[in-house]
Amino acid sequence: MIPTLTEGAAVLIVVLVGFLPTEVWRSLAVLAGRRVEAGSEVFHWVKAVATALLAAVVARLLFAPAAPLVAVPLLVRLGAVAGGVAGFALLRRSVFAGVLVGELVLAAGILLFAR
Repeated sequence: MIPTLTEGAAVLIVVLVGFLPTEVWRSLAVLAGRRVEAGSEVFHWVKAVATALLAAVVARLLFAPAAPLVAVPLLVRLGAVAGGVAGFALLRRSVFAGVLVGELVLAAGILLFAR
């Protein structure tokens, strides 16, 4: 018989394995970040690395998507990114607006070009 986890045990595993290890690094980053000045070379390097990581994630979602997104045509995915960037730029540089417009374009493209 295969043992099953109770809901409490599952939550405990998620907290111990998923939340705590990353939270330690986040806390250390906050402590270290307090000493970094906004215009320093270290700040610019961290910003460049964060931007590069975000660009890599977006590129992976576009050109090597996983599971459900693989069924969405490349032009629809590219249109969603373009729509998101346009929404961000046109609506007072709002990240929320960019994500919302991108999602709407993606959903509309899926509905229009569903296989």
